Amino acid sequence: MILIGLAGTNGSGKDTVAHLLAEKYGFVFADATQMLGDELTKRGLSHERLNKSALSAEWRREHGMGVIVDKGLELYKAGDYKGLIVGSLRHPGEADRIHELGGTMLWVDADPKVRYERITSNDRGRIEDQKTFEEFLAEQEREMSPVGDAATLNIGAVKERADITLYNNGNNIEAFKRDAEKALAQLLTTS
Repeated sequence: MILIGLAGTNGSGKDTVAHLLAEKYGFVFADATQMLGDELTKRGLSHERLNKSALSAEWRREHGMGVIVDKGLELYKAGDYKGLIVGSLRHPGEADRIHELGGTMLWVDADPKVRYERITSNDRGRIEDQKTFEEFLAEQEREMSPVGDAATLNIGAVKERADITLYNNGNNIEAFKRDAEKALAQLLTTS
């Protein structure tokens, strides 16, 4: 199994990479945002980022710091896939779990203004993304450094554990996909 942990800033293009690997290379995308959203729906809670953060911390406290990766492994084992991409990872325990399993951590990033334009465009249509640029930056700052116990978000520590970093400052999605394939070429040729 090829295992890739996917992390990065909001609006950087992480889902584009994940869907590329799923569609072209036979990976299963274990989408942490979807997992958390499904549970929030069951609980009758909104899908806002603060609720997702609180729920992911709850899961880490109950099931271990790599719980998102472990849930992704369950999904992988339930099907016939060439690889597993788990994202978006937001805690160093998740990145550590990827490495424990012999996987690779990929960090995707872009200029904050470019990312803000992406998330507030009508293409995404997420209510949670409708915010001011200042709110967007404050949210990122809050998620990059831990506030709370060891189970809370610490995306900055995930970034430090990245094996590959990919920048996506352009507006050409096909060019970005080619860049992602080049960055991951060594991994993908083993599939």
